[in-house]
Amino acid sequence: MLSRLFVMLQYLLPKYLLTALVYRLARVKVPAVKNALIRGFLRLYDVNLDEVRGRVPDDFGTFNDFFIRELEDGARPVDPDPRAIVSPADGTLSQAGTLRGNRILQAKGIDYTLEDLLAADLDTARAFAGGAFATIYLAPYNYHRVHAPMDGELVAAHYVPGDLFSVNSKTATHVPALFSRNERLNLHFRTAFGAIVVVLVGALNVGSISTPWSGEIRPRKRGVVETVDLSGAPCNVSKGDLLGWFNLGSTVILLLPPESCSWHDNFEAGVMTVSGRAIGELAAPAG
Repeated sequence: MLSRLFVMLQYLLPKYLLTALVYRLARVKVPAVKNALIRGFLRLYDVNLDEVRGRVPDDFGTFNDFFIRELEDGARPVDPDPRAIVSPADGTLSQAGTLRGNRILQAKGIDYTLEDLLAADLDTARAFAGGAFATIYLAPYNYHRVHAPMDGELVAAHYVPGDLFSVNSKTATHVPALFSRNERLNLHFRTAFGAIVVVLVGALNVGSISTPWSGEIRPRKRGVVETVDLSGAPCNVSKGDLLGWFNLGSTVILLLPPESCSWHDNFEAGVMTVSGRAIGELAAPAG
């Protein structure tokens, strides 16, 4: 009952207004204010401060700077096996498995389509039909930077305007097509094992999504799909390289083509993972 009330409330809330207010508050530079926000957050959530680069709260100019914090060197070692797929983010696995044709499992009894998620041409979507997927939820206390799950070349990036529902498990259980309904940034890569897509899904209070190539992208509820300009950017990435970061909360979805990989047996819903840790194994290189 409480879960349903939480979801119903989200339909009524002015989500974009609330997100805009949180965006401004998270960037207040007044020391007393930003320190109070950081300390209040630490009272609510169990953040491992031993791995954070910098003194907390003194070395962070705003609450958002703390939220998108970097970690000390070596805090997230990347599995060196060339066949290993590594987790792109810290978080809890919501779902993983094989697509049923073009449909991706969101929660028990709820799924959505590749076409809606990617908002791309049909040929691009069809390339992943029957392929593998993994959905990782980043809780507020998690490290919120997203890293490359394997070596590759970034060939396209599309920002898709959309809604800003929360992406936690309660909402995923009750809002149809949640991840293809919310705003998102789709990063398309060419790899030796075929095409892959890393989807960064926006959410309530996520003031923006940033990447080294696009800079900061602010939420837009309406409008056409925007192709991010990648000209002049070094788009070759190595496994574990930084792909982007959430300025508050969210979810990452990883898509791979059919017969390209197998997930580890212990990689199942509810399992917690960290970026750089092996979560599956790639098949032989394509071609």
